[in-house]
Amino acid sequence: MQPYLLSVRNLTKRYGPSLAVDGVSFDIAPGECLGVIGPNGAGKTTTIRMCLGLTAPDAGEITALGLQMPRDVLAIKEQLGVVSQFDTLDPDFTCAENLLVYGRYFGMRRADIEARIPRLLEFAALTHKADAKPGELSGGMKRRLSLARALVNEPRLLLLDEPTTGLDPQARHLMWERLQLLLQQGKSILLTTHFMDEAERLCSRLLVLDHGRKIAEGRPRDLIAQHLEPDVVEVYGNGALALVDSPLKALAARVEVSGETVFFYTQSAKPLLEGLAAHPQLRTLHRPANLEDLFLKLTGRQIREDA
Repeated sequence: MQPYLLSVRNLTKRYGPSLAVDGVSFDIAPGECLGVIGPNGAGKTTTIRMCLGLTAPDAGEITALGLQMPRDVLAIKEQLGVVSQFDTLDPDFTCAENLLVYGRYFGMRRADIEARIPRLLEFAALTHKADAKPGELSGGMKRRLSLARALVNEPRLLLLDEPTTGLDPQARHLMWERLQLLLQQGKSILLTTHFMDEAERLCSRLLVLDHGRKIAEGRPRDLIAQHLEPDVVEVYGNGALALVDSPLKALAARVEVSGETVFFYTQSAKPLLEGLAAHPQLRTLHRPANLEDLFLKLTGRQIREDA
């Protein structure tokens, strides 16, 4: 078995009385995408920052690419690709110049970087924007340029912190295509995201964090099967909330309410749907349980305002 590219053991970080990361452990194998999901304030970004050597852990060990963090932080960073939550492109340089300058940070020869730039721009679907500055690019183009920039040093491991936040659906799908290509090429990815469809599409395994702790880990479909009933029936419309105390409740394993919608989680939706036929004024949606249902069951439906 190949060694893990990244191994984290009992990672812990405090900010005053608050425990931001509480004894978190995980591994990433070559060619694997590990997704880290959780509400705001769950510890996702703090975990990423510790893996990058930007934040010092209070306890725990990080081994990356056979090296120890923070002792070998510079040697580790030479082999990492990073896309942060926020745009860090240089607005004064063109797309091609952004790639060139970033490569120079790694001590790469100018000729070597320039030889890679056409391929990186093609990968990012930005060949036609080589001479444009970031201010002339759409949000999706900026994110693809950030990804191309993260690849300039040919990293084995990519750390991506919410790389598609703020993108429209078309731009997100194009970004997903590029990330899937990288996985097919054998790259490993540590990905934080708030998009459950993104996590299910890209990640071979998921780590669920809440209040700084790991509360679940595994393959997306395995986690769904482990924690959820297979069928979900959503009911909304005038009178839907009254169903919570109706005999139909007995046909579901669990019933939850969010706003004006009632969610019935059941092993078999057929009896419930037959019962709902007596309420033609209501609208229903029958679907399989998904990753969003898992997220809400494990972390709750309340909004977290803390960052």
